[in-house]
Amino acid sequence: MRWTLPNILTLLRLIAAPLVPLMFFCFSRPEADFAALALFLIAAVTDWFDGHLARKWGQESRFGAAMDPIADKAMVVIALVVITGYSGMNPWLILPATVILFREVFVSGLREFLGANASKLKVTRIAKWKTTFQMVAIAVLFLGTGLNYYETGHPPLVGETSLPWSDSWSDLATQAGLALIWIAAALTAITGWDYFVKAKPYLRDRDAG
Repeated sequence: MRWTLPNILTLLRLIAAPLVPLMFFCFSRPEADFAALALFLIAAVTDWFDGHLARKWGQESRFGAAMDPIADKAMVVIALVVITGYSGMNPWLILPATVILFREVFVSGLREFLGANASKLKVTRIAKWKTTFQMVAIAVLFLGTGLNYYETGHPPLVGETSLPWSDSWSDLATQAGLALIWIAAALTAITGWDYFVKAKPYLRDRDAG
């Protein structure tokens, strides 16, 4: 591994992933929610910078190519687990979160099975969009849980209100976050199916013709 700035940013983002739930051990709420939000936003920004700088400075590396998607998945998966737990296990959040988690496990398994042929599963433009929607949705949901706890003084239930138009900023943030996470889940499912179709030729048995 070369200690270039893009690689360092990728490594820091990988380290930041398990620090998100740690915020809820180190701080009381809603400070923990906002600390997790800040950490997640910083990590999301580095996701753009490390790739951009690596291409601009000609510092692309095998380490970055391997760790960058792992860091993204770790951030998304861990943050979703935290938000789902603090949302009262609301089904309107659990369903899209399940789709996202299933797809990440499924595609990771495909890549591992394909081995040297994993390069055939190239990242598409829609896959980049799904990552963007995932990160924006998670950030907005963290904002919603923090604002809700600040306004009411008790743990929020994500989606417990049915009013997207409300004088409560927490309700508005929560409803916006739920809408975004459903869009992210739809894009995630589409990219998962696309990768499966591309991998099908390599999943056939040799004697199957």
